[in-house]
Amino acid sequence: MDTTNHLNSELKGTKVFERDSVKTVMFASMIGTAIEFFDFYAYGTAAAAYFPKVFFPEVTPAIATILSLLTFGVAFIARPLGSFVFGHFGDKIGRKRTLVVSLLLMGISTVLIGLLPSYATLGLTAVLLLCTCRFVQGIGLGGEWSGAALVATENAPANKRALYGAFPELGAPLGFFLSNGLFFLLESFLTPAQMLSYGWRVPFLASSVLVLVGFWVRERMQETPLFRLAQEKNEVTKSPLKVVFKTSWRQIIQGTFIVSVTYTLFYTLATWSLTYATAKLGFTNQEYLFMLMGSIVVFAALIVLSSKLADTWGRKRTLMISSTALVIFAFLFPYLLQGQRNFVSVSLFLVIGFVLMGIAFGPVGALLPELFSTKVRYSGSGIAYNLAAIVGAAFTPTIATWLAENWGIRSVGIYLAVMAVACLVSLVTIKETKLIDFSK
Repeated sequence: MDTTNHLNSELKGTKVFERDSVKTVMFASMIGTAIEFFDFYAYGTAAAAYFPKVFFPEVTPAIATILSLLTFGVAFIARPLGSFVFGHFGDKIGRKRTLVVSLLLMGISTVLIGLLPSYATLGLTAVLLLCTCRFVQGIGLGGEWSGAALVATENAPANKRALYGAFPELGAPLGFFLSNGLFFLLESFLTPAQMLSYGWRVPFLASSVLVLVGFWVRERMQETPLFRLAQEKNEVTKSPLKVVFKTSWRQIIQGTFIVSVTYTLFYTLATWSLTYATAKLGFTNQEYLFMLMGSIVVFAALIVLSSKLADTWGRKRTLMISSTALVIFAFLFPYLLQGQRNFVSVSLFLVIGFVLMGIAFGPVGALLPELFSTKVRYSGSGIAYNLAAIVGAAFTPTIATWLAENWGIRSVGIYLAVMAVACLVSLVTIKETKLIDFSK
């Protein structure tokens, strides 16, 4: 245990609480979000490439793809429910115990997806079971990110809170790389028929390894110093949901639209574009996954860089720069997705997109928790983050697919631009949070 870490400036003059080492904080906050994004990427890839044939074989390919991507949105609908439940207990009994339960719920439901029978075996019942597992997965996910962000930021020195907040954010590229890397290897060694038969199940079953590691780490970590301080001062609320909606409803709305654009951008890049590139641009699934994995390294690097900038420049300025750039990118990227098998232009689309994604996503790990007081921080940041998942991501692949089919690819750019403008408007309405007293 590292007892030499200095406490945040917010804790001066108060009881000194022992805190976990930087390595423990980093791993405990990152492992859960890595599993979260691993699961979601695995599902997104399977929903785009395999589920249309596994669970919807009796309709046309276009309809099957849309139905498959709709099941992708089921978990997003469940996530706010998870944020209510886990936010309540996270603000009432602590971050640690709540995070352990959310991890197990999320992990078990993911493994069960890998064990489901196909439509050919159980018919419509198989689809219902898929949606049920996806819904339960979403409830677990609803408590994950916000709790992980609090473990990171409530253990952070005041001048490095955005950098520490990047720890759970780095779970996104890590989970993406592991998930798509596994799909890439499977598709390299298995035939398409084998992938449809059993290969798609392997990533879901393999996530059990990450869950066991995450459970072990989180069982060993301590409660965060700021929550223990709130307990010491008897400032833990018995009804955090009631309090957060009464006192912080404006921050919930602001946080929702600040985060929404990152979801829209990510699932446009990682899920919709995979479907579009394999159906319209002549790429194989394996080729496109390889390009995605290359661009995800850029995503990880920019998360760290933008978080450091947010500690220097402020969260608001950094995010306003990224949102403005996103509006420009939204109108230009359709020109990069032209012709057949143009590796250069498509790689440019992915790299630029993930550069902007990293800049937009990095500072959020600090900004969202900073919008709320300690006594409702888990609830408030969780509700905003998961409402953003519905607004920005739940049906992004489906909407983008429909827009491209009916109005052309430029309409997908307009959709992304609208979300970026909504983020800009929300950023204009908030004050800079870099120097707030985070212990209150």
